[in-house]
Amino acid sequence: MARILIADDEDSMRSLVSRAIAMDGHEIVTAQDGAEALEIIVRENGAFDLLLTDIKMPLMDGIALALAVARDFPDLTILLMTGFADQRERASGLDAIIYDVITKPFAIADIRTAVADALASKKRINNP
Repeated sequence: MARILIADDEDSMRSLVSRAIAMDGHEIVTAQDGAEALEIIVRENGAFDLLLTDIKMPLMDGIALALAVARDFPDLTILLMTGFADQRERASGLDAIIYDVITKPFAIADIRTAVADALASKKRINNP
């Protein structure tokens, strides 16, 4: 299965999303903010199939994280999450580097489907 890094500053959301995605057999690594997530990605040389990150976080937000990751690890698929309409608008110009933005609150089934779709899109790109 896939190796997924989840970055969210809310403990409850990070835990919920981790458990939901782990139900599909994926290996999950978590980070409390964008800075920690970037540190993990760099330390592990981008060895993840998917970055699932909240947009609004302290220290380094999800958009800054996505830009840094896309620059240094362009093969890493990025899926953003947000509960704020203005943050979703900020992400609208990132279509070239992110797979999608999922809006909070979401059902467990919705986040699992979004992750599966993002991972499937990567397989299509790598194995046309």
